[in-house]
Amino acid sequence: MADKLDILVMASHPDDAELSCAGTILSHVSQGKKVGVIDFTKGELGSRGNATLRLEEAEKAADILKLTIRENMGFEDGFFQNDQEHQLALIKKIRKYKPDIVLANAITDRHTDHGKGSLLAKDACFLSGLVKIETFEDGEKQAHWRPSHVFHYIQNNYIKPDFIVDVSDFWNVKLKAIKAFSSQFHVEENPYEGPETFISNPDFLNFIESRGREFGHAINVKYGEGFTINQSLKVSNLYNLL
Repeated sequence: MADKLDILVMASHPDDAELSCAGTILSHVSQGKKVGVIDFTKGELGSRGNATLRLEEAEKAADILKLTIRENMGFEDGFFQNDQEHQLALIKKIRKYKPDIVLANAITDRHTDHGKGSLLAKDACFLSGLVKIETFEDGEKQAHWRPSHVFHYIQNNYIKPDFIVDVSDFWNVKLKAIKAFSSQFHVEENPYEGPETFISNPDFLNFIESRGREFGHAINVKYGEGFTINQSLKVSNLYNLL
């Protein structure tokens, strides 16, 4: 399966993945895993930048993260829905890339697209495993596929994580990937002229640093990224949890 990914990250906007789970991506890429990102929208409603620039920044970040693939679904920023049309479009991608693990948006958050993206990803992953839902790629019928696990990263709002990944060794590269989106965040070496927003304020990156340290502190490391789960984990050996 040439297209198969080990981990597929689904994100409502370009930069969601970088802010929330870039360290986890980098950690698994360093272990030889194939990781891809699918952004749902181009973030075109953002007060700074535009759709074209956001796509360019996403590609720069993809190179930094050493992603196997990065695609954009072209869903409408702010107005996409968790409906049949959007689910089927995503099911085609799930069946194409056959990920074992999907990382999806936070289950609830400040931006309404994040909660919607969370539900869309979860529902599409389940429906992708149903044999009677038929999808086609290049005229060929796709085989059904359901990821083994869907985990939700944590974004702006604090959510108590069910587990935390040690990303201490990858924190500086995570920050580099975030700063690839120079239209969105405060980047001293490459300032963008535009209105100040909630995320372009210098304090926002300080918040990201603090959140990483908080999660790291919880597991006795320097930096961590937290995730929640909505399904039971199958464990055959308790030592796999250590």
